[in-house]
Amino acid sequence: MTKKEKLQNAARIAIVVVLIALSIYLFTIRDRIQYLEVYGYPGIFVISLLANATVIVPLPGVLITSAMGAVFNPFWVAVAAGTGAAIGELSGYLAGFSGRVLIQRVSKYEKLILWMKKYGGVAIFLLAFIPNPAFDMAGITAGSLKVPVTRFLFWCLLGKFLKMLLFAYGGATILEMLPFQ
Repeated sequence: MTKKEKLQNAARIAIVVVLIALSIYLFTIRDRIQYLEVYGYPGIFVISLLANATVIVPLPGVLITSAMGAVFNPFWVAVAAGTGAAIGELSGYLAGFSGRVLIQRVSKYEKLILWMKKYGGVAIFLLAFIPNPAFDMAGITAGSLKVPVTRFLFWCLLGKFLKMLLFAYGGATILEMLPFQ
């Protein structure tokens, strides 16, 4: 193994360790993250970013988006939450980009690779749009396949924005339907 390969492997391991540590930290403070909502749209952005920056361990960002859609303008809530979510998903992308050797032997991962190769950006969009805690696998797959980060972010942002738009307007609609308003 060359010196360059050793350095690359060390960097990959370091990135994976940092992402795992970040995920554990965010999971331990998950009950305190909601207090960022007092900061309005920037707070919603940060909450969504943190909720999506965890790898494998999901945090309930869409629930906060629904609640904030009832308080603030749902469209701008979706913009803040969708942008934060897409940027937060870079953690999964980086995990795949740096540590693809770690997950190459998982059968569902193999199927996701084939699906991502066949459908590309549309696959990223659909997986980002559908509420599921497994989107990290899509980010990891995109990273391991070396999908350009701008392409990954574009499709992820589009899917996350539309998903957050539905949740924000859903929260606003539910509030309007309550009798004690």
